[in-house]
Amino acid sequence: MTTTTTATTIVTEPGTQGSSDVFLPRPLRLGDLEVEVPVVLAPMAGVTNVAFRRLCAEQGAGLYVCEMITSRGLVEGDATSLSMLTFADNESVRSVQLYGVDPDVMGRAVEVLCADHGVEHVDLNFGCPVPKITRKGGGAALPWKANLLGRILESTVAAAQPYGVPVTMKTRLGIDEDHLTYLDAGHIAEDAGCAAIALHARTAAQHYSGHARWETIGELKAAVSIPVLGNGDVWEAGDAVRMMQSTGCDGVVVGRGCLGRPWLFRDLAAALGPSPDASGPVLPTLGEVTSVMRRHAELLGDWLGEERGCVEFRKHVAWYLKGFPAGSRVRSELGGVSSYAALDALLADLDPDGPYPVAELGTPRGRQGSPRTVALPDGWLSSRDLVGTVDAGAEDASSGG
Repeated sequence: MTTTTTATTIVTEPGTQGSSDVFLPRPLRLGDLEVEVPVVLAPMAGVTNVAFRRLCAEQGAGLYVCEMITSRGLVEGDATSLSMLTFADNESVRSVQLYGVDPDVMGRAVEVLCADHGVEHVDLNFGCPVPKITRKGGGAALPWKANLLGRILESTVAAAQPYGVPVTMKTRLGIDEDHLTYLDAGHIAEDAGCAAIALHARTAAQHYSGHARWETIGELKAAVSIPVLGNGDVWEAGDAVRMMQSTGCDGVVVGRGCLGRPWLFRDLAAALGPSPDASGPVLPTLGEVTSVMRRHAELLGDWLGEERGCVEFRKHVAWYLKGFPAGSRVRSELGGVSSYAALDALLADLDPDGPYPVAELGTPRGRQGSPRTVALPDGWLSSRDLVGTVDAGAEDASSGG
């Protein structure tokens, strides 16, 4: 597969003295796949299911990635894993994030995705900082073992190549400040034939705390010839523009910023699409937000059935209403809905003309936590080469990056 890099650049329009720099976003190229708006929805466990992806895709163009699936689950035909491979009719590209620690199993899982499920893009996750995963050598700990990372990437790229499916990878800066791996990972990904690499500009030790170090995204972009995607602290469309301007990266990966705000993809499409709109985002009223909430619950119901869909929707309530004067009673009762009728009655109690809480703009959403020492297998840091195999338990219940 030939990978074409189409970088986002800053150019100066011709004109007289005083003309300003104009940001011109370009489509994201992943092998033969073109993403018109260079924005990728980051997989988030329990969030980016088919209902949420459909809702986001209704707002604006981008690449919407299915919840992360473990390679062993696919290869062994696990019913839960297979049930996650559900796609909406407005998802123009079937995109899946895959996670695993065994090169052979990962290659077989890619074969299942491409041959049996028509998947057109595979992303590999090496960014999970969860202790029970890193303690066994998986997730964000794995790139430290450079030889294992290379073998996994080579196996998956080879399995995807006959189908013309691009393989990308996501990683973090490294385990901690003393054990950075992102530049090595970029070169390994490039040599293995990956179509792009996404960098969450935090270490595993940071988890989701502090600030993402965007300058490292620029360093990675300068070090490799494949496209680089930036991830971390993209809370508004303006953040995405600033990240791309300051780092030269080819696109952005958006995770926590869209929690309870699927219209963020509308704003991103306006800012980074073929005809950028410099007027800025239009903030929704509370009435418009409740309409999106109702739509989200309905989509979950279409997938899971009304009662189960409403139960699944409960986790989103606090994100949608963050900063709005909704009242503790309504919030509490919304957190217990199990029918559309109950949801409609409670949403009707909210003021439809309520203005968007501008104080929430640009602020972190979702999990944050605090820095911590990364749990690792005994002797893990003594060598960059792996002797033996990684504990298969490193695939258990992993999520996010």
